[in-house]
Amino acid sequence: MKRIVIDTNVFISALRSNRGASFRLLSLVGTERFDFCLSVPLILEFEAVAKREPGIFGLAPSEIDDILDYLCAAGEKRQIFYLWRPLLKDSKDDMVLELAVESESNWIVTFNKRDFKGCETFGINLATPKEFLHQ
Repeated sequence: MKRIVIDTNVFISALRSNRGASFRLLSLVGTERFDFCLSVPLILEFEAVAKREPGIFGLAPSEIDDILDYLCAAGEKRQIFYLWRPLLKDSKDDMVLELAVESESNWIVTFNKRDFKGCETFGINLATPKEFLHQ
């Protein structure tokens, strides 16, 4: 089974519109299609970015909490005991890569593939939500 880590930009894109590949991907979390891996720092980043500007997505904070609670219940929780930092340009991207390495994920799903240059050395593939769904 495919194991994936979803970058924050994909999560935010799914909140913005229910018509795109990001929303479809998030809708498939908890199904048998793939295993979604997460960590406390990643969920906290999802929450911080989603709640940065209240109401921007047309969701109440409690609705964002419900979505995050579902992701936590459906996802494979991982703890990071080591850091590969600094490997990528952005330390928040390093956090995503560390989770992918620790969870032995096959994929990082992101819109910023060039920001993850170097992750191929760990055997991790990069894809946008649309590319991943076509796999």
